[in-house]
Formats: sequence, C-alpha cells, structure tokens
Amino acid sequence: MRRTALSCALIGTLLASSLAHAFVPPVPEIAAKSYYLYDKQSGQVLAARDPDMKVEPASLTKLMTAYLTFKAVKAGKLKLEQTLLVSEKGWKTEGSRMYLDPKVPATVDDLIKGMIVQSGNDACVTLAEAIAGSEEVFAQMMNVEAKRLGLKDSHFTNSTGLPDPALHVTTSDLARLANAIINDFPEFYHIYSIKEFKYNNINQPNRNLLLYRDPFVDGMKTGHTESAGYNLVASTHRDNRRLISVVVGTASPEVRAAESSKLLNWGTQFFETPKLYAAKQAVRQVPVWKGKADKVDVGFMADQFITVPKGDGAKLKVELTSQQPLVAPIKAGQTVGMMKISLDGKVLSERTVVAVADVEEANIFGRAWDTIRLWWHQLFN
Repeated sequence: MRRTALSCALIGTLLASSLAHAFVPPVPEIAAKSYYLYDKQSGQVLAARDPDMKVEPASLTKLMTAYLTFKAVKAGKLKLEQTLLVSEKGWKTEGSRMYLDPKVPATVDDLIKGMIVQSGNDACVTLAEAIAGSEEVFAQMMNVEAKRLGLKDSHFTNSTGLPDPALHVTTSDLARLANAIINDFPEFYHIYSIKEFKYNNINQPNRNLLLYRDPFVDGMKTGHTESAGYNLVASTHRDNRRLISVVVGTASPEVRAAESSKLLNWGTQFFETPKLYAAKQAVRQVPVWKGKADKVDVGFMADQFITVPKGDGAKLKVELTSQQPLVAPIKAGQTVGMMKISLDGKVLSERTVVAVADVEEANIFGRAWDTIRLWWHQLFN
C-alpha cells in the first residue's frame, strides 16, 4: 500500500478558516432511557446513550410497517387509489386508530396517512393483511427487511407496536430505519410532516409536537405505551443538513418533544457538515501498471460529507493509502485504496476510495515493458 498525504487545503477552503479550537459543550442531559443523534449526510453519530439497548418501540414499529408499505406501492403491489376493507381483526385492534368503518372501503393513500399521522393501528393491520395475507406473515416480512437493512438488534412481532415480550428495537436501529425511509422513499417522506388528518369525519392531530414548534422539523414518528413510555423519532433539515434524533422511554409527550429538541439543537448549533468531495471528482491520481494510461483518477462515486465542530474544518488532515501495485484493467468504481480523515490526531472517518475512470489494459508490448519495470521497482523499493 502506498500512502499519500493530501494537503488539508483541499478541504480547508470549504470550511471555516479559523484555526482556533472550536467550542463544543457536552451533550445536554437527556431525560430518556436511550437516545441517538445521527447526521444523515456524513453518516456520523454525534451523540448516543445505550444505543444498542433493546427497548420497546411502541408505535415506532410503524416505521417498518410504513417502509414495507412504501415498498409495495413502489413495486406496484399496491396502488394509492386502491381501496381496502378493514378486517374484523383490524377493526377490533386496540390502541390508537383512524376509525375505519368495516362497511366502507378506504384507499391505500388514506390508510398510509392514517397510519402515519393518526398512528392508526386499524390502518396498519389493514395494510399488513393486504401486503402479506395476514399480520403474522407480515411480521416475518418485517424481520426479513430488518435484516436486509442492517438492523442488528430489532425483532418485530406485529405491525402496530402493541406490547409483546418478543418485540424490541434499539435507538441505533431506529435511526438506521428512519434514514432508509428518507433515502429509499423520498416521494412519501412529506407525509410525516402533515400536522392533521381527517377521516370518517374525525380530525386527529399529528402527535409529534415538534412539527408545530420548530419550522425545521419535518418528521417523523411518535410512540407510546404504558410499558414503553413516550418515544419519538424526529428529523430536522436546517443549513443544508439533515439530523435524525431518537429518544425512547421518556415521561410524557412534552418531555419527548423537549428532549428531542435539545438533541437536534445541540447538533445543529455546534456542528457543521460540509461537502468534502463531489461524486466522481478526481481527488488524486495514483500510478497504474500495464495500462494504456500510467495513472488513474481516484475519488468517490457519491458525494462525501463529514461532520466537524463549527470552525474546526481547516484543521482536518487527510491521508490517502493506495493499493500498489495497481494493475490494469481497472473499472470505474473499483476499490483502489482508503482515505483516513482525522482531526487533532483523532480519526473521524475511514472511507474506501475508488477509481472514477476506466483504464484499459495496454497492448502486449506495453504489458511486457511494465512487467520489467514493475519487477525493477519492487526489487529496489
């Protein structure tokens, strides 16, 4: 592997130029059993307490129900204008509901809004049965999807979040799930910002109090049972950044809103998330052997961001380690090295670096010559 130190000037111009150490106060005291604060663009965790503790999600379960519903609509298995009848099981399901009438079909579009805005358990069961035939099979689908999304410590047993000894999640998994919804189904995300929804002549408000108090908060989901306490996954979009917070096990609706607000405000006030490199931008060139070109542009296939304390950007250090010898043919997207990004001697991130352009194999004479050169290079280096 060959190491190449990249000048921090490559990124320093994107950030504050002050070399003074940025002030970041400690994470505020959060009155919750567990919490998690995640920067969506950089993928960095800014704050967490017991992120892998298994906790009861209550209606935060509906994030996974919604994910599978969005997936079914996108695949054409359900249509928004399609109508469904609530089953007896769905109609009799306890807890919050959108008050479906067993004699009146509801559109999938209304059921989605009833599930998200009104947290309707009857809507969840109706959607689950339409997608999987039964809520029991739907729960199996939820767990398969959880595994695919990398939710390591979550297990679902129903579509609603009603208490069950085997139903559990973690705050880190919930943040990952919320992030997946935003990434995979942006066309549906706006539903999480709807403040009220009327169905069957009954108007119900969204229980996420931050939607009414913070103009930057645009989602996502509340949850509550007697045993779980009051939970909230919230998301804010401010200063071209998106943060996702998760708090579980708080004492009241007011507390879950206040504690979520503390986390989100701390993350936005004391950190920034600039773009380091654009997708397919040539960060550097590294040597290539036996190719039509003797160098290849390397970088990333997607935009790269990093979260740092405000004002500390100019102190970032970047080191690129390239795989050597790098032998043609090389395809765009092929891994060619690693980039280490550090601040004050602490590694913030290690990222795979790829070729951003193809390098074709040289002709037989070029390959033969480079074979000799490579042997000589390896002999004396």
